[in-house]
Amino acid sequence: METKPLRIGAAGAAGMPGLNRAQWKMILIASLGGSLEFYDFVIYGFFAHYIAARFFPSTNSLVSMLLTFSVLAIGYIIRPLGGIVLSSLGDRIGRRPVFLASIVIVTSATICIGFLPDYATWGMAAPVALIALRVLQGFCVGGEMPGAITYAVEAAPHRAGLAAGVIICAVNTGVMLATLVNLVVQSTFSPAEAAAYGWRIAFLVGGLCGIASYLLRRNLEESPEFLQMRGAVVRQPFRETLRHHRGAVVAGALSIAVMAGFNGVLYGHMPAYLVQRLHYVPREAAIAQNAYLLVSSVGLLAAGWAGDFVPRRYLLRFSCVLLAALAYPFYAALVEHSVNLTVLFVLAALAFSLASGTWASVLADFFPVQVRFSGISLAYNVSVVVFSGFAPLVCAALDRETGSLESPAWYVVGCALVTLVAGLRLGAPARVGQPESGLTGPG
Repeated sequence: METKPLRIGAAGAAGMPGLNRAQWKMILIASLGGSLEFYDFVIYGFFAHYIAARFFPSTNSLVSMLLTFSVLAIGYIIRPLGGIVLSSLGDRIGRRPVFLASIVIVTSATICIGFLPDYATWGMAAPVALIALRVLQGFCVGGEMPGAITYAVEAAPHRAGLAAGVIICAVNTGVMLATLVNLVVQSTFSPAEAAAYGWRIAFLVGGLCGIASYLLRRNLEESPEFLQMRGAVVRQPFRETLRHHRGAVVAGALSIAVMAGFNGVLYGHMPAYLVQRLHYVPREAAIAQNAYLLVSSVGLLAAGWAGDFVPRRYLLRFSCVLLAALAYPFYAALVEHSVNLTVLFVLAALAFSLASGTWASVLADFFPVQVRFSGISLAYNVSVVVFSGFAPLVCAALDRETGSLESPAWYVVGCALVTLVAGLRLGAPARVGQPESGLTGPG
């Protein structure tokens, strides 16, 4: 039987209230897992060239890097399965228990990677263990970000744009911590020391952050909207989502392709690309990426706030146009070293912040509360696997096959066009219980 959307009270847009203290607390605590997720992802990318040498030694450095990026992709392939399992549990028994279980497992795996013996010590067992730990992380992370988005928009349904923007801003905080840790490692240790044990310290820092996140999450309350709909819980949320919300899943996945693709390139491919292929000094690259994060954090919060008053899809589309138009000039300037690296990354942050601040709330708008966790999880993870998980591999392959250092730009252009075309063809979702913000008709 088709699920009927659960309606909740909503204030009019003209008198839209802000976030109260309790809502801020719930949203900020929910965001901690997403911060850890992206910390782990970015740290792996930053130290990919060290991990490649330690776990996938080869006489050809490009082959070694491709194997390392393959492990990154494997962690993403398993994410949809984890998302299906964890989101189904989250829609049946609640968001809170899923949050607690996932943070424990991800944190344990991160700490284990920090202590994992390398190929010289364990032989083939070392890369196998690394793959297993990344699979475990990917399984749990598959439900982490969708859960945080679900929880945020349910904790503050009348300010879903701002609430979701806070979640993404907290993710940026995790990325910023990763870049700062990278900067400290590169500045404190010699290249040989960083390759030997500096990268391990970075993973152990992530483990400590995970422990702190768990301690805070123990006090997290259940989502208010989930508590309201307990009598209407769907027994098989995943099946219900596929049966009655397939179109929303496809529309949602394509609508956030630009987010997935851009983040996959920026965090998965760019760190090693800047140092290994373009020969930027690691410290210079780390400073530029921190500047990007600072500007992007402010920009995405502004975009999230604006998305509660104007159609979010328009902000997302405008960002896609900017990225499609500017990606190749950006890469050309990188290759030629013709523009200061920090300036280039700040400009990229300004172009992407409109998409970064709105994609989460746009995605949440596609699904009713009964299957929201499952719907967001399926759309998000499909998009991330397709457009983000393979981004480093595709960019590295473009580089190798074309012989053009600017070639990764075409991947960014492609992802931006996918979202732009999807938005124009599929129109706009209408979130039940959401005050008017332009998301009520086809767009």
